[in-house]
This record gives sequence, C-alpha cells and structure tokens, in this order.
Amino acid sequence: MKRIGLISDTHGFLPSNVEKFFSSCDEIWHLGDVGSMDVIEKLEKIKPLKGVYGNIDGQEIRQVFPKNLRFMCEEVDVWLTHIGGYPKRYNIDVKDEIKRNPPNLFISGHSHILKVMYDQQLNLLHINPGAAGNQGFHKVKTIIRFSIDKKEIKDLEVIELG
Repeated sequence: MKRIGLISDTHGFLPSNVEKFFSSCDEIWHLGDVGSMDVIEKLEKIKPLKGVYGNIDGQEIRQVFPKNLRFMCEEVDVWLTHIGGYPKRYNIDVKDEIKRNPPNLFISGHSHILKVMYDQQLNLLHINPGAAGNQGFHKVKTIIRFSIDKKEIKDLEVIELG
C-alpha cells in the first residue's frame, strides 16, 4: 500500500503546513505550475517527489519534470499531466490517447478547481487537487491525500490549507 500526497499550482509558494500533512505519505505528486526550484527542493525534503511541469514553468523545471508522466503505482495505471481537463471535457492534447488507452487514475492541475470525478465511460478516476499557491482566483488552498492498495484507490482526503 502507498499513501500519496497531491499538490498543484503552487506558483512558487509552498504553504508551511504542507509538510505536516504530507509527512505521513510515501510519495508526493506535483501536478504542475510549480513556479520555482525552491518548491521542488522543499517537497523533496519531505518525501520522494514525482511531478509534471505546467504552463508557467520555465526551462529549469522542465528539465526536472516531463509534460506527462505515466507509471504504475501498486497495480494502478496512473497518468499525471498539468492541463488535462476532466471527464467529458478532456483537453485536446490528451483526448485521443485517454480514449484509446485510458489509465485507471488520471490526475491533472491547471484549473485551480478541486475535482474528484469518476468517468463511467472510460472507467477511470479523475482527480484535480485544486491549487496550493497564492496566485489565482481560488479562495481556499487545497491538497489531497489518498492511498493505493493493489488495485484499490481509497481513503481520499481533501485538506484545506487555509
């Protein structure tokens, strides 16, 4: 079993209480618009980090993180990307591939809107953890924690950072 912490759209700012919430996780996954290498370095001190770059990220971050990241976690096929859309409104960049070869878990950021939706047609779970940074229209900073146990995605928690 793996405990995962999800974070997105930090835009160069990492709330101080993130460490408290992610210390119980096995891995942290960042969904882009990191904003600075400082955020990456701070997260890597907490737990192992996977991530993708976002549209505001410069070359330094793009050398660390890819645009898309697809991998197996336990027995779950996971796809991370920054601009991915959501069920019935997938982004043009992922639409064909997600329909041809859907993952079990599709996670994106970008919108600053917290979403957890099940796509019945493609039989996948979509998650967007919202935004944890100071920039953007969101009123509340959010992150997500959840577990992957073999094929099961469970114990999902939405955390409001204040």
